[in-house]
Amino acid sequence: MGFQTFLKILNSMKGVLLFATVLFCASIGLGWVSTGIIEQLLRQQIEGLGQVAGRLGESGNVQLNFFVFIFLNNVIKCVLVMFLGAAFGIIPMIFIIMNGMVIGFLVHWVANSGTVNLYELIVKGLLPHGVIELPVLLIACAYGLKFGGMVTSSIRRGITGDNSRRKPEMFWPAFMKQTWNVTLWVVILLFIAAIIESTVSYSLMRG
Repeated sequence: MGFQTFLKILNSMKGVLLFATVLFCASIGLGWVSTGIIEQLLRQQIEGLGQVAGRLGESGNVQLNFFVFIFLNNVIKCVLVMFLGAAFGIIPMIFIIMNGMVIGFLVHWVANSGTVNLYELIVKGLLPHGVIELPVLLIACAYGLKFGGMVTSSIRRGITGDNSRRKPEMFWPAFMKQTWNVTLWVVILLFIAAIIESTVSYSLMRG
């Protein structure tokens, strides 16, 4: 369950991580240029988060409540997307696309509205915690895609009866051991990101 093992697992899935990253970047661009129904959907997503932030801002211990909300929200979503990836990787792909589009739309919206300094939003509001949170999000989604690939390969081998190309890491016990390692480090890294977002990012944006 060590961090070195976690890094080895990530190194073994470079291809799917690259795919997730490219899809995420493309989704940011799509969110930037979105119009019509997609724009309305993304606007609702952002306004919903704004309402939650407003309620948390009126609570007693603001930073603690922000931390708890951010941490639990991110952990639940990332862990779910890893395991729901078993459904042929569909959920991770949707999750990547939606998050990328929300970020692209938000940045474009802020740039056009002029109500918030775009530099401050990115450097102060997103970057401090985002350097951890966004890679972890992509790792969780990529692992969900890998999970879906495992299920698909198992079904295909079950139908064809071809086990000749199975590698050691493709056996389910070994894969599930990897899954618990990735889950542990996703939670730990999101814990660190939530601390940074509820303290550093919060203070920079308030200041």
